[in-house]
Amino acid sequence: MIAIIDYDVGNIKSVCNAMDLLEMDWVLTRDKKEIQDSTAIILPGVGAFEDAINSLKEHGLVDLLREEIAKGKPFLGICLGMQLLFERSYENGIFEGLGALKGDVIPFQTSLKVPHMGWNSLKFNPEKKDHPILKRNQDGEYVYFVHSYYVDGMDDETIAFGEYDQTFSALVGKGSLIGMQFHPEKSGDVGLRLLESFKEMIQ
Repeated sequence: MIAIIDYDVGNIKSVCNAMDLLEMDWVLTRDKKEIQDSTAIILPGVGAFEDAINSLKEHGLVDLLREEIAKGKPFLGICLGMQLLFERSYENGIFEGLGALKGDVIPFQTSLKVPHMGWNSLKFNPEKKDHPILKRNQDGEYVYFVHSYYVDGMDDETIAFGEYDQTFSALVGKGSLIGMQFHPEKSGDVGLRLLESFKEMIQ
């Protein structure tokens, strides 16, 4: 059973619909025992970093999620959920994240329209092209983004990059921990294939 974290921040309905399409067993929960007993965790998220981390704290989930990640349980962070995996965010202040991955979440510095919204391509990191999350996908496929902040794309855990006047980390991974800056649940067949590969990582 996959625990989809319910913490009042996130595009929950479309994530749940994608789980149903892939015939994945899931529960929408903030119950600590259900999360501990789950086979994998999905942390969705839209909105502001500060609101999201404060909501996790209010529900007593920050330490629990850190513990589950440390155990090596398969974990997927989506959009803001990916940003929460990093050490800190500079969105309207400085806020501590879950710290599962090294790096900072910073604002786009560009003359292009912000937020970065719409379809953009994933460019595989050549050193990570054989990562299991990519096994059903091809370099250059398009996925759907909505974000004003990003993680600098030069960290060692970047599996695929995005480009929006600067290179940024679009897909990251460390062991069984995966983060997607885009919305796989809104990215059509390309996103469903990525989620199917995550499903296989659980089994």
